[in-house]
Amino acid sequence: MTIRTIAGLAFTALALVSCGGRQPLKPVAGQELPAVPVGAATSPTAAQLMTPSTQARPQRNVELLTQSQKRQADEFDLPPEKQPQ
Repeated sequence: MTIRTIAGLAFTALALVSCGGRQPLKPVAGQELPAVPVGAATSPTAAQLMTPSTQARPQRNVELLTQSQKRQADEFDLPPEKQPQ
């Protein structure tokens, strides 16, 4: 790669990184936030709507298997059926 190509890639990366906005989200003029969910006292804010729920992003289970365990019998592990000829 030439210096010109590297400089062009660096400039492009810098332009892409700098185009993200840092202001709080607001609804578009003339539109409102979604309706109040059933059972909620107030409508959620934009930040609350952008935060994923625990169900959407579950915690990662990093528990390591420390010792081997024999598999239990599986009554649904059946051999395949014979193919008709």
